[in-house]
Amino acid sequence: MQTLEKKLKNRKARVAVVGLGYIGLPLAVEKAKAGFKVIGIERKKERVNMVNRGENYISDIIDAELEKVVREGNLRATQSFEAISEVDVICICVPTPLTKNKEPDVQYIEAVTEHLIPYFHKGQLIVLESTTYPGTTEQVILPKLQRNGLKVGEDFYLAYSPERIDPGNKKYRMSKICKVVGGVTKKCTYLARTLYEQLVKEKVYSVSSPRVAEMEKLLENVFRSVNIALVNEMALLCDRMGIDIWEVIEAAKTKPYGFMPFYPGPGLGGHCIPVDPFYLAWRAKEYDFNTRFIELAGEINDQMPYYVVERVTRILNEHKKCLNGAKILILGITYKKDVGDLRESPALKIIKLLEKEEANIFYHDPYISSFLLQGKQYSSVKLTGDFIEKADIILITTDHSSYDYEKITKKANLIFDTRNATRNVKHEREKIYLL
Repeated sequence: MQTLEKKLKNRKARVAVVGLGYIGLPLAVEKAKAGFKVIGIERKKERVNMVNRGENYISDIIDAELEKVVREGNLRATQSFEAISEVDVICICVPTPLTKNKEPDVQYIEAVTEHLIPYFHKGQLIVLESTTYPGTTEQVILPKLQRNGLKVGEDFYLAYSPERIDPGNKKYRMSKICKVVGGVTKKCTYLARTLYEQLVKEKVYSVSSPRVAEMEKLLENVFRSVNIALVNEMALLCDRMGIDIWEVIEAAKTKPYGFMPFYPGPGLGGHCIPVDPFYLAWRAKEYDFNTRFIELAGEINDQMPYYVVERVTRILNEHKKCLNGAKILILGITYKKDVGDLRESPALKIIKLLEKEEANIFYHDPYISSFLLQGKQYSSVKLTGDFIEKADIILITTDHSSYDYEKITKKANLIFDTRNATRNVKHEREKIYLL
């Protein structure tokens, strides 16, 4: 332990980051910036080649920082797990999606663990960062690592530290966010904390076990899911009652205590909030416990794309138009403002539903030039005044900062704004319908 501790503190430890996606690559860059020698292990050859050329493909990374750590030799990428034999620390950052039945799919964690075992050796620290259900670290990873007779806390060290990256957030970058760590033993926790103390400027917070750290991450995202569901349900009620939910929220924000503003939208997207509550609901059933409140929030949020399509239909009907055959221009299809990420984007569900009703769908997004959905290729159109005028209705699903909503409103026939993006537009409000 003393040798690894010393290597961590003087930043001489060699680090492997498995999975160079939205979480792994930023983590690898931060570790390399801190002075560690980092090897990124990634199954996609294109990503490996891009990293080794110093080319960025993740929006939350500053291009110059990636280029610098690669040029200085602090970061390189490979597809081979043989690199595990060279390192002191292994950080696992692989996807943890849901199955079609909304059950946790930990196949990537299992596969990575199996792949690294032939090269795994005494003295290494392994940290799982992928969001998952409580018990994964100790029940999925630990038994595999102990198969060869190695003992955790003595021969190797295992911990969980949830990622807390907020895509697109320029204020709270990785180095400015407190890290939570929970090890299988006290020694595991200590070494994991020591590792992250070299990376983050904020405090590293230790908890008693990986299960606590895993549950903590789920609580963060369930909190957001439940509150978003609450305001989404309020939005549906306000629609029935003819009340502007956005005005209601602004008024509620004037209270200096006991209220935190959340905003309605067309549905949830991203790799965490739409997924994490179902991890917990699934796990709870093993303990004969039903997370009714959490599951209800998931149901409400899942229904929002259907509501959006229903509202589009209603708006068109008010203007003597039919959804079938209507030309609909969707603005913004990424799951979040100013982020080039389509994962779980509610816009994709909305497009599927509109296509089912035989509407003519077009989209514009400055971050997504094209994408494939249900075997059909979509390409971003040029946002010209002529194209805007020809659309029967414009549907704003993501409020990217680059859009000039004043100009768009002047040219548009009708607008359904699910994000209150047009709040500062003063003219022609009769064209605009809010969620």
